[in-house]
Amino acid sequence: MNYEYTDEIKTRLRRIEGQVRGVLRLMEEGKSCKEVVAQLSAVRNASDKAIAQIVAENLQQCILAEQAAGNDTGKMVKEAVELLVKSR
Repeated sequence: MNYEYTDEIKTRLRRIEGQVRGVLRLMEEGKSCKEVVAQLSAVRNASDKAIAQIVAENLQQCILAEQAAGNDTGKMVKEAVELLVKSR
């Protein structure tokens, strides 16, 4: 199955990319551990939200396709939950 990723999620990932560059800049400037860790935490939170959004959107697409085919969606939901748990 081909997955469609929205412009919104791509924009979110570009923002994360910018945050990572910012962390590197802080490190190159010799900023404190506290500042670097705070920014890395922001990157992690943004990444977690991106993962959740990608799984949710994909799950929605897959459920609609499975329902249209008359198939059970329970296994798919279980796999999505496991994917989210594994990403933590």
